[in-house]
Amino acid sequence: MNWFLTDEQKMIIETAREIAIKKILPVREKYDHEGIFPWDVVQALAEADLCGLYIPAEYGGFGGGVFELCLAVEELSKVCGGISLAMAATALGTFPILLFGSDEQKKKYLPGIAAGKTIVAFGLTEANAGSDALGMKTTAVLNDDQWVLNGTKQWITNGENAHVYTIMAKTNPVRGARGISAFIVEKGTPGFSFGKHEDKMGIRASSTTELIFQDCRIPKDAILSREGMGSIIAINTLNYSRPGVGAQALGIAAGALDEAVKYSRQRIQFGEPISSFQAIQHMLADMATQIEAARALLYATAKTIDAGEKRFSKESAMTKLFCSDVAMKVTVDAVQVMGGYGYMREYPMEKRMRDAKITQIYEGTNQIQRNEIALQLIKEAAG
Repeated sequence: MNWFLTDEQKMIIETAREIAIKKILPVREKYDHEGIFPWDVVQALAEADLCGLYIPAEYGGFGGGVFELCLAVEELSKVCGGISLAMAATALGTFPILLFGSDEQKKKYLPGIAAGKTIVAFGLTEANAGSDALGMKTTAVLNDDQWVLNGTKQWITNGENAHVYTIMAKTNPVRGARGISAFIVEKGTPGFSFGKHEDKMGIRASSTTELIFQDCRIPKDAILSREGMGSIIAINTLNYSRPGVGAQALGIAAGALDEAVKYSRQRIQFGEPISSFQAIQHMLADMATQIEAARALLYATAKTIDAGEKRFSKESAMTKLFCSDVAMKVTVDAVQVMGGYGYMREYPMEKRMRDAKITQIYEGTNQIQRNEIALQLIKEAAG
C-alpha cells in the first residue's frame, strides 16, 4: 500500500534496509547462536544517524517521532528481531527522560542517545512483579541529598550492555501506585551490579539481565519529574513504546512472508513448485492480508501519537496485541510452508518463530493488553 511517506521517511526505510542487509544478515545466525550483543550494528545505526529518530533536534536528534522509529525498527526486524532490539529497547528506556525529564536531564542524556553513544534500558519488571508491576519490591529512600536504592529488577532488555537505566522503585510503599517514583541510574554507580544473564528461546542477540541494587546511592536530582510519579511515568512510557513492539513484530512477520513466498517458488514437489498448490496459495494470501492489516493499525497509531493526541492507550494496546499475534501466526505458518526445512536451523525461519513469541509477552502480555482495551471501551461507554 502507498502510505504517502515523505522523502525523509523513505530515506529512513532505505537506510535501515541497507544496514539490515549489509550488517545484520551476515551475522544474525552467529549472534543468535552465541548470544552476542550487536555493538557493530549499533555503530552502523549511529553512523547513519538513525539512533535519534525520535529525539528532538534541539538535543541532537532527527526530530521525528514514534512513526519514524517504527519505520526503522520494522525494516531492521525483517532480517533480525533480536538485533533490532538494541534500538527499540533503548527507545523504551529513553521515553521516560524524553517525556518527564527536566531540561537539565534531557541536555545531559539525550545527545549521547541520539548519537548512538549511549544505550539505555528500562527497569520495571521484577521476579514477582510482572503483569502486576505495582507489586514491585525495589525501594528508594531519601537519605540527606541522595536516594538509596535496594532491590532487583529482572528480565531487563539491554541488560548489562546499557549505559543509563530508568528505574521504577517504591518511595512510599503504603501509598500504592502513588508511592512509586522513577529514577535515572548510570552504569558504574557503586551498589549497582548485574545478576543472571538469561538464556532465552528467542531474541538471543539482545541481552536480558538482572539489575541488582544494594545500597545504591544516586543524586537527589536523579529522580524523574517528582516523587510519586513513577506509575504515571511507566504507563505513559509503555503507551509510547508499545507501537515499537508492534513494529518489531510486524517486521518479523513481513520477513517471514518474503522468505516463505521465495521458498514456495523454488521448492518442487510432484513436478511443480509448491506455490502452484492452492493450499499454499491460501496460506500466503492470509499471511499477506494479516500483515497489511497490522501495518495499517501500527502506522495509524504511531501517527496519532505523533499528532499530539492525549488519549491513545487503547490504540497502543491494540497495536501491540494485533501485530504480535500476527507475527506468531505468520511465522508458524511460514515454518509450515517450508516444512522440514523450516524447522531446521540451517534456515532462518525457525529463528523468526522463536523471536516472534516474545512480542506477545514483554511490555505487557497480550492478556494484559486485552484488559486495557476492554477497560478503555467501558470507560468510553460510561462517558
